[in-house]
Amino acid sequence: MKPLCSSFAVVLFFCSALFAADPVAPAKPVLKITPGEVIVPTDRMRRMWGELISLDMKTRTGKFRSESDDEVRTFTIMPYAELLHHASFGDLQDYQVVERAIFRLHENEAGEWVYLTYIQDEMNFYRNHKEFLHVVSIDPKTGRLMCNQGKADKSYIREEGIAVDTDDQTRFWKGGVQVKFADIQLGDKLQTKSRGTGKGKGRICWEVFIDEQSLEKFRTEQQAIHAKRMQEEGYPGYVDQTGDGQLMLTLFHEAVDFSKAIKAGDKVRVAPAGVDRKPTSEPVMATVKQAKMERNNCKLALTVEPTEVKFTPTELARVWVLTK
Repeated sequence: MKPLCSSFAVVLFFCSALFAADPVAPAKPVLKITPGEVIVPTDRMRRMWGELISLDMKTRTGKFRSESDDEVRTFTIMPYAELLHHASFGDLQDYQVVERAIFRLHENEAGEWVYLTYIQDEMNFYRNHKEFLHVVSIDPKTGRLMCNQGKADKSYIREEGIAVDTDDQTRFWKGGVQVKFADIQLGDKLQTKSRGTGKGKGRICWEVFIDEQSLEKFRTEQQAIHAKRMQEEGYPGYVDQTGDGQLMLTLFHEAVDFSKAIKAGDKVRVAPAGVDRKPTSEPVMATVKQAKMERNNCKLALTVEPTEVKFTPTELARVWVLTK
C-alpha cells in the first residue's frame, strides 16, 4: 500500500496541471486618444457640468468653469468630437459663452484631462435622458422656480431642490409658440437651455420649454442648420491612406445621416483640411470605390482623378457628394 502523502502529491500534481492549462484571458487594451483615429476612451473619461468661458474657432480650443469646484479647465476639441447643440449636431459657432453644458474630457500624453470628445448642451441631456424639471414652487417676484429633476412619472428623481432662475432675457415656450412666465403652473414638467452665473451650480434660463413639442421645434430648426452646413462645408473626416490615385477616409459621426447614403459609383469632391477643419486647397474630383458604415463612421475608398493636391494620413479632409 502506497503512503497517503504520495497519493495526495499525485492528485495535487494533476490539479495543478489542469488549472495551469486554462488560458489566461488577455487584458482589455486601454483606449487612448491617437492622432488620425476616431477613438473615445470611455474606460477613462470625466464628464462635468460647466459654464463655457471661451472658444477659439481657429485652434478649436477653449475653457469652461466646472460647476462642482469652480475650477477653470482648458480643453482641446478632437476633430471628431460630438458637439451637441439644441438636441442635435452642431459646431463651435452655435455655442454662446457662459452656456451651461456637459464637457467630456480624456487624458493627453502627460496625463492632463484636456482632450474633449463631446459638448452636450442642456437640451440634448434632457431629451436623451427623458428627464424634466418638476416645478414644486414658483416665485413671480424673483422669477425663481424650485424644481426636482427626474423622469416624467417621477419614478426616478436625480436631484431635488434645484433653483432655476429666469430674467428679462428668458423666453417661455408652449405648443411651439412663445408664452409668459405666468403660464408656468405647479407640477409642470420643464426642459431648459440656460447659462451659468459665474460660480457654483446656479443657472439662469435663456429658454424654458413647458412642453416637449417646443423643444422639438428648436431641434428641427437645428437639424436644418446642420444639414445645410454639411452640404456647404462638406462631410469631415480623417485621411487613412493615400497612394496610386487611391484615397481611404473615415467620415465622422456628425455626418452619419448623410454619409450612410453614399454608395459605390457616386461622384464626390474631396479636399484636405486644416486644424480648423476648413479646406486648405480647392477640392478634387473622385469616384467612390467602396463605402462601408462602421458604427456611426463611414469608411470610404475613393479613386481620385490626377491632381497635385496632397493628402496626408492622420490629417483632415472634407468630402462633398455631388447631387445626382
